Amino acid sequence: MAEKGKGKVEVFDSEEELAVSLAKYTSDLSSKFTSERGAFTVVVSGGSLIKSLRKLVEPPYVDSIDWSKWHVFWVDERVVPKDHDDSNYKLAYDGFLSKVPILPGNVYSINDALSAEGAADDYETCLKHLVKSRVITTSDKTGFPKFDLMLLGMGPDGHIASLFPGHPLMNEKEKWITFIKDSPKPPLERITFTFPVINSSAYIALVVAGAGKAPVVQTALRDSQNSEKLPVQLVSPEGELTWFLDRDAASKL
Repeated sequence: MAEKGKGKVEVFDSEEELAVSLAKYTSDLSSKFTSERGAFTVVVSGGSLIKSLRKLVEPPYVDSIDWSKWHVFWVDERVVPKDHDDSNYKLAYDGFLSKVPILPGNVYSINDALSAEGAADDYETCLKHLVKSRVITTSDKTGFPKFDLMLLGMGPDGHIASLFPGHPLMNEKEKWITFIKDSPKPPLERITFTFPVINSSAYIALVVAGAGKAPVVQTALRDSQNSEKLPVQLVSPEGELTWFLDRDAASKL
């Protein structure tokens, strides 16, 4: 483990070992927040992240975690029906949510009947309601919602959520949730959390596996002086950031 700037960097010999460690990390935070405040707000992303959570649905975690206190959100979502293969909800449901007893009312997916703009507004309204009812806390520093744990993946281009390199949405400072209609990667229409919300988190795990992502991991974690920062380089939470890398993803460090 090494400290790089504000983040801890953990490198595992295999993706399997990464998944084992990520399950313990998540379970420990679940215990911490459920005992401190009776709720645990968890944000997930799409891509390979859900596969990396697979150890949570096995003993000892599946039986020991207090799943009734979990509240699950998506850092971004494709504006497609929930049963569509591109849906992050479907990915999470098939690989994780269907295998653990999280209360259906505590799983907050987008309204897939709305337009991208409508779905973003609706999701932000949902978050504001949960802040008001104190399910989600807020940052004393920024006033933005403060999620307990964000589990983020990263694309091979350095994008996180649906915040892509060079895209104007990287600079959104006011909205909690916004939408994109020209995603460089299909599907074109998505909703996404903005950086102020992402960076208000108490804990962020950035989970990256595979040699294909090694060049971007290298760029993100060395002291790069590039004026054009990659989205992943803008992840700088108020709380703690931990990188979970397998040996392949860390091979250029």
